[in-house]
Amino acid sequence: MRTRLQAASWRHVVVLTGAGISVASGLPTYRGPGGLWTRPDLEEIPDAGMLARDVSRVWSLFGPLREQVRTAAPNAAHLALAGWEGRCGGSFTLLTQNVDGLHSRAGSREVVELHGSLRRTRCTNARCTLAPFEDSAAHTRAPVCTLCGEPLRPDITLFDEPLPVDAEWKAKHALRECDLFLAVGTSGTVSPASNFVRGAKYAGARTLLVNLTPMRPRHPDFDVELLGHAEHILPLLLGER
Repeated sequence: MRTRLQAASWRHVVVLTGAGISVASGLPTYRGPGGLWTRPDLEEIPDAGMLARDVSRVWSLFGPLREQVRTAAPNAAHLALAGWEGRCGGSFTLLTQNVDGLHSRAGSREVVELHGSLRRTRCTNARCTLAPFEDSAAHTRAPVCTLCGEPLRPDITLFDEPLPVDAEWKAKHALRECDLFLAVGTSGTVSPASNFVRGAKYAGARTLLVNLTPMRPRHPDFDVELLGHAEHILPLLLGER
């Protein structure tokens, strides 16, 4: 690979990752072939409306994925990013659309989970003081909050729900000063992530996309598009091999 990114050459690095980076860990994509939300047998997608109607249904739909997430391990792509962060001379922010927690398990420190984590559970009652907590139990029905008695939910952002305010603020703040933007394993078509590369480009950043399939149409704000498996490309691109 001719392109190499030297960690010390950049002052403000922002990385955006999507489901494609975790495929080698045995987890599905969301919208690709065989994706979680594109299966022909899927009759409904968990969204804010479903949460209001039937919290237990949300738990049942995410049950199989929660079990996969519980047993998944970081792959070479996660580890390469964690190692690169350790060598970075300036600021480093890793924005992830994934809910698997694999970046943190790989050793990445500055992780912003845009869509939350399936490894955590929180209360549906916005006024409840129960903090989100690690939860590996297999729930077939919605568990009940020990503080307020309301149903608990996975600590993730469902369709039609806004991003967590702190996560969105951290993303926007990092992009304002970004001089290198690297997107990995994501189509970049889902808002607000679709606006991230545009924000980075506006800040004057060099922009790269690593993905298995090309974007169609090609996003004009990406300077370089590298096609292939993230677990093969990132260790080479980031100097891990």
